[in-house]
Amino acid sequence: MYKHVIVKTPGRSYINGLTTSDLGTPNYAKALEQHAAYVEALKKCGVEVTHLPADEEFPDSTFVEDTAIIASEFAVITNPGDVARNKEIVAMEPTLKEFYETVHHINTPGTLDGGDVLQVDDHFYIGISDRTNEEGAQQLKRIVESEGYKGTIVPLKKFFHLKTGIAYLGDDLIVAAGEFIDHPDFTRYKKITVSAEDEYSANCILVNDYVIIPSGYEQTKRKLNEAGYETIELEMSEFQKQDGGLSCLSLRF
Repeated sequence: MYKHVIVKTPGRSYINGLTTSDLGTPNYAKALEQHAAYVEALKKCGVEVTHLPADEEFPDSTFVEDTAIIASEFAVITNPGDVARNKEIVAMEPTLKEFYETVHHINTPGTLDGGDVLQVDDHFYIGISDRTNEEGAQQLKRIVESEGYKGTIVPLKKFFHLKTGIAYLGDDLIVAAGEFIDHPDFTRYKKITVSAEDEYSANCILVNDYVIIPSGYEQTKRKLNEAGYETIELEMSEFQKQDGGLSCLSLRF
């Protein structure tokens, strides 16, 4: 069960952030509305929300997931792979130290985005992407193994981040899209598969008694409901424009 969540309000500079999409420039007012709805959904899930103020210096800093890896006993401050985002970790570290005595770090030349890390119980899957390099992945693998966890490195073929195409819902059940549907590292798990046209909805998050999903993906919602999960749908259009998904907007622990 999650007790705490950290989120960060998007600043006005958010509309000038990094993106690989061709979905247009975000509407800032709408992004604020969607972020507020996200925070309210988290509260409905029964967590205490630590809400950090906007930081105009870092347009992408609302995507707090990329700054840290969170386990029950420790946190890891990452080293984001894009130079424009790298110093977001400076503001996040003091907040995490309010909750954790043990805080590890990913060090240069290693790079690592939190969006490339999926925790499945005692196992961390670490993606190698355009933002996370081999050195960063190996550093995290050593850290989690030193803490008694398992680590597996997963080179990505198409997805922007590992968690762009996969989520864990507990009880050995994953939501998988694209390259992860038949990926050898995930054959041991039960799967809810997501079609290519609904790929964005693979980035969903289990928060206690609910699975939060992006709105507009009825097939994914139906599969989750049939599997026994109660869902909360949220409009995510202004974050999708900046390569962001539901998991990107919070640190959950």
